[in-house]
Amino acid sequence: MRLAERVAMTPTPTASAGIVAAYPRRATASEHEIASQDALALRLAALLGRRYAPGYRPSRHRGEPAPYYVPDRSIVGSARAAILGIKRAADLYGGVVPQAFVATKSISHGLVGPHAQSPSAWAQSLPDMLRDVVLMGYTAFSPEDALTAGERLLKRGPLRLKPADATAGRGQVVVGDPDALRAAVAAQSRQAMNQLGLVLEEDLEAVETYSVGWARVGKMEVAYVGTQTLTEDNGGNLVYGGSELRVARGGFDALRALQLSERERLAVDMACRYDSAVSAAYPELLASRRNYDVAFGRGADGGPRAGVLEQSWRAGGASIAELAAMQAFALSPALKEVRAETKERYGADEPAPIVQRLVFHGMDTAVGPISKSGGILEQGNGRA
Repeated sequence: MRLAERVAMTPTPTASAGIVAAYPRRATASEHEIASQDALALRLAALLGRRYAPGYRPSRHRGEPAPYYVPDRSIVGSARAAILGIKRAADLYGGVVPQAFVATKSISHGLVGPHAQSPSAWAQSLPDMLRDVVLMGYTAFSPEDALTAGERLLKRGPLRLKPADATAGRGQVVVGDPDALRAAVAAQSRQAMNQLGLVLEEDLEAVETYSVGWARVGKMEVAYVGTQTLTEDNGGNLVYGGSELRVARGGFDALRALQLSERERLAVDMACRYDSAVSAAYPELLASRRNYDVAFGRGADGGPRAGVLEQSWRAGGASIAELAAMQAFALSPALKEVRAETKERYGADEPAPIVQRLVFHGMDTAVGPISKSGGILEQGNGRA
């Protein structure tokens, strides 16, 4: 059963208000992914005073004003964006990147050497700018470079292989010796590696991951910091299980004005430095939603480590919480801070969330039984 949550605060759209479209959508999107995209589009339509148009296709709306897009991935290339009518970040919830690899975690690390394989648009200066805000690691665009990078990292301790196009922690492999490294690299898709890259990064213990982000929808702007949880999927693998966020009305200055912990402040600072560096290296980047995962943990030597793991310029795991916060701010103009959450749980026995928070609860052909929900936890000093 697929259930996209309904939004109580949806205003009555006018004929000229325009539409919100859950588009583009991958042909391989599964039931819970479709439900998530629909739920986001419904919330965004409410915030913008527009009408949600299920099943939108550009060919059916030729000659009409472009909609506000809610894509399930970053739009690649200014030419593609122009065809869709996307001229600025305000035209979509997500981002437009100049090359496909720019939307992935590949940009976080440098190459193994000056002669390593890389895309023609690779920004050679970016890894140096990011060196102080990411973990020790490399990006490889060929198996040979991946092996060289892995051998260097293994001298420091175990490493983690991270396919650039994987999400929610899936597809990652931890290796601790050269034989395991060779087997893990051989198991990767050469085509995906050539096009998007493969990240090899020091593995951490006792990891705590923070979500830091910023989003603007219409005139509404929010920034947030919070922690992520892990949960077991139906195969027993630890994957993303949700986020609990502190959301401020306004940008990062408004977020910093809150009483943040030392670790929250450090996570925000690292994410902002990452964002500034990427924007300088790839000025063509457009994004109305920017999210960064920042990890804290222990390295192989037992010392503390911290770094931005990856970025997201598209709808993501924390998006339902972001939009729930925006709705709360829209309903209460004096409200400056809320706590919001998203939650993902697996298994046929998982109880259904309350209807107001429900995004999806049922059997998904890709991952099996899953429940997704999200909403407000606190407004100001009181419970929602």
